[in-house]
Amino acid sequence: MQTLSVDLGDRAYPIHIGPGLLDRAELVLPHLARNRVFIVTNTTVGPLYLNRFSECLVRAGVQVEAVVLPDGEAYKNWQTLNDIFDALLTHRAERKTTLIALGGGVIGDLAGFAAACYLRGVPFVQVPTTLLAQVDSSVGGKTGINHPLGKNMIGAFYQPRLVLADTATLDTLPDRELSAGLAEVIKYGLIRDLPFLEWLEANMDRLLARDAEALTHAIHRSCLNKAEVVAADEREAGQRALLNLGHTFGHAIEAGMGYGAWLHGEGVAAGTVLAAQLSRRLGLLSAGDVARVIALFRCARLPVRAPALGHDAYMAHMGIDKKVEDGRIRFVLLRRLGEAFVSADYDAAALRATLTEDVGAAD
Repeated sequence: MQTLSVDLGDRAYPIHIGPGLLDRAELVLPHLARNRVFIVTNTTVGPLYLNRFSECLVRAGVQVEAVVLPDGEAYKNWQTLNDIFDALLTHRAERKTTLIALGGGVIGDLAGFAAACYLRGVPFVQVPTTLLAQVDSSVGGKTGINHPLGKNMIGAFYQPRLVLADTATLDTLPDRELSAGLAEVIKYGLIRDLPFLEWLEANMDRLLARDAEALTHAIHRSCLNKAEVVAADEREAGQRALLNLGHTFGHAIEAGMGYGAWLHGEGVAAGTVLAAQLSRRLGLLSAGDVARVIALFRCARLPVRAPALGHDAYMAHMGIDKKVEDGRIRFVLLRRLGEAFVSADYDAAALRATLTEDVGAAD
């Protein structure tokens, strides 16, 4: 097991990474307010891990209740959030009942937002079971739900007390979901960690083959990068926005295609290629740099061509984005590979060309 910390003063919390952690109640117990937990999971993860994890906690003297939600991005909405509140109220969950998110990013975001709201805040633990959740969404305290007009537009910053990333859960992850998680892994190399990007280029085949050592290294390095950014900018007043490389385009893809048609990581991959192409048109990246970005996403078995939604549709979706400021869409761009920045200072013609020439049918 490897452990690192998100340094937020008296709200600091550990991230434990390694196999078999679902069987180690002693890692969870110190972070409970009382020996009572409420596990939020879904119909895919629940049958695989809910009984095992619950029984481990029960043997340690913890009272466990659970709610099993439908699986998928399409259910990351008010109705499903209210289903969690219904279950909490039915079971008379109290202020010192800890909510545990057992699942991927959708479950983590839903359970975290529920924890932030229920009784104006109850303790919260993340137990991510997908690669994307282990390297990104479980860390940093972003919680929320989607709105038909925009992704993740309703939510709260609410930090967990613990992140428990059992890498053995990746053994049951579908190949498509594994690749989707790799999009967020690649992001860290592109925005701030060139040596990691180079390591990914050399080791992508090992990651796709689910080599345990390679996956653990990639998860640890990704979490280390995110923990450093979150500690410096918890509420995204500055550098944390860099973690959204490709997301402005990617969220537009997810909304425009209908939530669930494209996985989040797939939208991020194609969106990151668009960000790289826009950076090239602005004279920041070379054609060779863009080719390198495309090659890495292709190697990860991710889409590199965004759908042709049309310039106006893209602009409409991107206009409802958390980075919009004074009515201007701000993009995360690449000054060079390994260094990103946020800017609203871009040429409209370059953006239009990107949204019309670099989209279309998959290669």
